[in-house]
Amino acid sequence: MKILLTGATGFIGSHFARLAISRGHEVTGLIRPGKTPPPQLQIAWLPGELGGVSVKELAAVRSEVCVHSAWITTPGIYLESPENFRFRDDSLQFLRRVTEAGAKHIVGLGTCIEYQISGQPLAEDRTPIAPATTYAKCKNELRVAMEMEAKLKGFSFAWGRVFYPYGPGEHPSRLCSSIIQKLDRGEKVFLRTPQSRKDYIYIDDLAAALLAVVERKCSGAINLGTGVGVSVREIARTIAQMMGREELVGEANPPEADPLGDVVADAGKLKQLGWKPKIGLSEGVAKLLER
Repeated sequence: MKILLTGATGFIGSHFARLAISRGHEVTGLIRPGKTPPPQLQIAWLPGELGGVSVKELAAVRSEVCVHSAWITTPGIYLESPENFRFRDDSLQFLRRVTEAGAKHIVGLGTCIEYQISGQPLAEDRTPIAPATTYAKCKNELRVAMEMEAKLKGFSFAWGRVFYPYGPGEHPSRLCSSIIQKLDRGEKVFLRTPQSRKDYIYIDDLAAALLAVVERKCSGAINLGTGVGVSVREIARTIAQMMGREELVGEANPPEADPLGDVVADAGKLKQLGWKPKIGLSEGVAKLLER
């Protein structure tokens, strides 16, 4: 299968690209002009911006499917960044050109926080959509627009709602990596919301889930999560035990309230594709510590 991939140098995109290549797919990554491709990622490259690459350039790639993972994701910035509006608008124009160039299947990456968070497992066909951040609103608006485009123009469109990926290559400010760095420096790790539960998915498992959506030519929304919630306390203690720094982990008493609360996927639809997670928390943390 010929796959056009945006965000190929990013955390999710790079892991997806490596897995897709190992499965025999041909991957072409969109890359900003002038940016040096990472040498460890042996794929074809198409120089261009989301808002500027032409239909002619896209047609030359002859992609059957486009996986769109490019977006702003910098921790501490991305949730309310005005860049979200640019990514929304440029993404819509780009994906329109991709379908004009002949791609018949589009897979976009959304976010679990498009949902109305209620403490219950989040299900594609039952949980209301109520995005509360600029990031989630812009993602959801792109989904709605692309669903309309798909109906009008006859291509298939899937929307993968990503939960909480972690693993080698993640941003150093993400939860696991930030805890590792502090403990490595001998600093105290203070957990403000120790009971907060999120659906953490190891990056290789996420890449496999995304590839399953591509290979099965799924359409509609699908959760990309494990279906299992893990608390901040469990993550911190697991890391601390492996590093021999358990005495450095402390908790707020009383704990602060997490504005989101529990965010866990109903992973039934994904598991119907034959996917299941292979890397549990302990193994995932161990792999992260190796890097």
